[in-house]
Amino acid sequence: MNESPLARVIAAVLLAAGLALGGFTIGLGLERFRMADRSVTVKGLAEQDVDSDYVTWTIAFRRAGHDFGAVQRVLAEDRDRVVAFLKRQGFDDAELEVRPLQVQDLFARDYAPANQPLRFTGIGRVIVKSTRVTAVEAAALAVDPLIQAGVQLTGDGEGPGGAGPRYQLRGFNEVKAPLLAEATRNAREQAQKFAAEAGAQLGPLKSANQGVITISGSDGRGFDDGSSRTKRLRVVSTFEYELR
Repeated sequence: MNESPLARVIAAVLLAAGLALGGFTIGLGLERFRMADRSVTVKGLAEQDVDSDYVTWTIAFRRAGHDFGAVQRVLAEDRDRVVAFLKRQGFDDAELEVRPLQVQDLFARDYAPANQPLRFTGIGRVIVKSTRVTAVEAAALAVDPLIQAGVQLTGDGEGPGGAGPRYQLRGFNEVKAPLLAEATRNAREQAQKFAAEAGAQLGPLKSANQGVITISGSDGRGFDDGSSRTKRLRVVSTFEYELR
């Protein structure tokens, strides 16, 4: 069926209007995309040194000999000396954990060397667990009387790092919030500075990632093995702000 000239004109006008409207809509979309892309991503750093609030100290002592009963008896005497020493340092029973003695027959081991000089070897442990960090630290530096009494202290302490007090930070949540707040302030200051230099205004926060809080020794290097009484907490948080 042949269309009239008037119908063809109307169809052309409608098509042109549709194309114009579509172009206007696409233009708005690109503009919104460009505006949405005006943002800045910054990292906020915060560090804090915190004193430990809990400590464990394993005092290990060893004996060896040819007679099982004799080794066990001397170990028991050493254990009593260690407990008495700790009581003189002011620790009570609630802070002390006395472990059972362990005596081993070296000849009974698989592939035991034929020239083993002593058949039996034993070890005992007394563990101090306390919130009195300063008292434990002082006691660990005052073990000379035990050595003078013949107690053979050994480095076979439990946990990473072997002998010596192991310091912990159990009140982590109490210092976590202020640390994250400092990282947030640091990041916003950087974002404001960037916006000012770019001739823009800092808009609202678009996204945030608080990051991971790491704990290291007082030197700030490596991981926390418990040997350092002072802990260094560090966090790097990431924030994205709009720019106007």
